[in-house]
Amino acid sequence: MNVAFVSKIEPKNVNDALKDKIWFLAMQEKLNQFKRKNVWELIQRKNAQQVIETKWVFRNKMDDSGAIIKNKGRLVTKGYSQEEGINYDETYAPVARHEAIRILLAVASMLNFKLY
Repeated sequence: MNVAFVSKIEPKNVNDALKDKIWFLAMQEKLNQFKRKNVWELIQRKNAQQVIETKWVFRNKMDDSGAIIKNKGRLVTKGYSQEEGINYDETYAPVARHEAIRILLAVASMLNFKLY
């Protein structure tokens, strides 16, 4: 079981998380995902350009019985400082809901579509 490798306490800030090896590994896992998926590119900041700050959010993921199964660290932007047209052009969430996937599979099955 992975229970021995999870922390039951959610840190309140980055400094607390860095002191705990389990949370440090959760943060490192998230940064490694960014690198593998080419999520961002580091560029030189222009003089008048506003920087959008980030912060870490820490949560314990639980199973149906309430047992902690995973420590999850997320790096999020403080989006309230963004302005449409200046900091971003469009937004989207590349996540499909389970209901949408079920409907897609049902329609594809009825119409004999091939899905890849």
